[in-house]
Amino acid sequence: QVQLEESGGGLVQAGGSLRLSCVTSGLAVSTYSMGWFRQPPGKEREFVATIAWSGLGTYYADSVKGRFTASRDNFKNTVHLQMNSLKPEDTAVYYCAAGKVLPGTRPGQYNYWGQGTQVTVSA
Repeated sequence: QVQLEESGGGLVQAGGSLRLSCVTSGLAVSTYSMGWFRQPPGKEREFVATIAWSGLGTYYADSVKGRFTASRDNFKNTVHLQMNSLKPEDTAVYYCAAGKVLPGTRPGQYNYWGQGTQVTVSA
């Protein structure tokens, strides 16, 4: 059974940082690209970042470029999203996902999803 579990969300002030983690089980994570998406309140799920299976290729949404960094440790079946200089508009539920397409910027390009972790940025 494939499972993805996010952690690291929380409440932070604008300008602060958070580091999200996603632990996977039940899949050969080293063969999957891993994506991060977010869903702000009342809005559709949107692409944030994706990282290639090797960790050598990363792609970011323009809205987070230069502030967020995706990384992965295939030995630990874990991916991370370091989020710096957070803004109130970054408030959302953040999801990690596993897929075979790179760069996958659409939710439909991913096969497996976590349950999400809430990130709230106060002004």
